[in-house]
Amino acid sequence: MSSALTLARPYARAAFETAHSHAALASWAEKLAFSAEVAADSRVAKLFGNPRLGTSELASLFLPHGEKPDTDFGRFITLLADNGRLPVLPEIAALFEQLKLESERTLKVRLRTAERIDAAGLEKISAALKRRFDRNIELTQSIDPKMIGGTIIDAGETVIDGSVRGRLARLEQALVQ
Repeated sequence: MSSALTLARPYARAAFETAHSHAALASWAEKLAFSAEVAADSRVAKLFGNPRLGTSELASLFLPHGEKPDTDFGRFITLLADNGRLPVLPEIAALFEQLKLESERTLKVRLRTAERIDAAGLEKISAALKRRFDRNIELTQSIDPKMIGGTIIDAGETVIDGSVRGRLARLEQALVQ
């Protein structure tokens, strides 16, 4: 996995710089997400290294509908095909998304709760996180029926465990010491 990330990093950076210079970050993110899904498909993975399939034919499989091979994105996919890097497209797309979010000063936050929180509650949490991290917040909520109550906020490298189970574990730790 780390070798795939090592291979993907310069391509993700190049894709980001090209997209950024043309003010097309959102468009490139969508196209890379599509191409990454294609690369992750086990049926397509069997085609990598097939000597009967030329690089241009292989590259065409990774272009979204209507995308021409002579566009910047088309040339990027062709370059990946020529260099045998199409299998690392999922990693390229993920790294590109990270670079895009950093440039937009946006933080993806996952909120895990026992029960659904209404829109007003989500807005309060989002506003508090925006103040704390000084970034725009892209909040997604998931319901975990195994949670007793409370919330767990996963903001990248920061995890805030406000769950009942987490509080009980901290209380147990304090009592043991």
